[in-house]
Amino acid sequence: KTLKETIYRTNEEMMAVAVEISRLNVEHKSGGPFGCAIFERDLSTNTCRIFSVGANRVMPLHNSSLHGEMTALQFAERKLQHFSLKTEKDSPKEYVMCTSCEPCAQCLGGTLWAGPAEMICGASKDDAEAIGFNEGPVFPGSYVSLEENGIKVTKGVLQKEAAAILNQYAETGTIYNS
Repeated sequence: KTLKETIYRTNEEMMAVAVEISRLNVEHKSGGPFGCAIFERDLSTNTCRIFSVGANRVMPLHNSSLHGEMTALQFAERKLQHFSLKTEKDSPKEYVMCTSCEPCAQCLGGTLWAGPAEMICGASKDDAEAIGFNEGPVFPGSYVSLEENGIKVTKGVLQKEAAAILNQYAETGTIYNS
């Protein structure tokens, strides 16, 4: 089976994809320790397939906006030919964003505007800040706002595995916004 054909049933299975993207990005020195995968969920079966992926590309492309979440959202919206991942109420599908770390301020804004049905996070903001990243003005109310706008938020899925990638990056990578 190809990744496109693989069926994902749990948050942990989907988060494992985002964590693997971040691990590969660190291993290949192709960007920062942040990965994101967007899944299309079939509401009739509650199964998901990969729709879009993104990896942090800030350092190699010298562009502060190329975070893992933002690149995954850009690819997903391009694929949909629409500026939003929101679906109609009677749609048979919805989009789920899995990010290897709780989003920074920029990515929270991008998530709000893109409107996936759900955002699932791995490592915490504290994990990213512990190695020196500045995540910007992110508050508990930021997540309340996402929920109020119809985006379900789940935190801490494979948190230890995702945080381990951050710590691995801290040994050799550049903390570019400290």
